[in-house]
Parts: sequence; structure tokens; C-alpha cells
Amino acid sequence: MYEAKADIVANVWKILAHVGDAVAKGDTIAVLETMKMEIPVFAEADGTIASIVAKEGTIVQEGDVIAIVGDAV
Repeated sequence: MYEAKADIVANVWKILAHVGDAVAKGDTIAVLETMKMEIPVFAEADGTIASIVAKEGTIVQEGDVIAIVGDAV
């Protein structure tokens, strides 16, 4: 299990994954936006989305958790 985190202070523009979704390493879980740039948040390993912590339209700080990814099913 791991936490997908924001690498930068940004607006949560779009959450692409949902609780229960299977993700593979490199899949885009969410997209952040800062200074008109889109910054993807990638899955670090294969797994299943256990929880979406961030909400679209909110601002996250560097290191804030976007989603929690559990072990692959």
C-alpha cells in the first residue's frame, strides 16, 4: 500500500481514478494544475484505489495525499 502525493502546490483539476479501480504502474490517477500547466499524478506500482483523499477544485500542498493505493487484487 502507498500514498500517491502531490509533488507541488497546485489545484486538483481532475481525479481520474475511483475507489476500487485497478491501476498499473504509470497510470494517471489525477491531474493537478498550476500556472496553466497540467501535472499528472502517476501510480507508483500496480494496485487498487483504496481511497481518494483529495477533491477536485481544491488546492493541495507539496506532499499532500491525493489517493491511497492498496495491493493489487
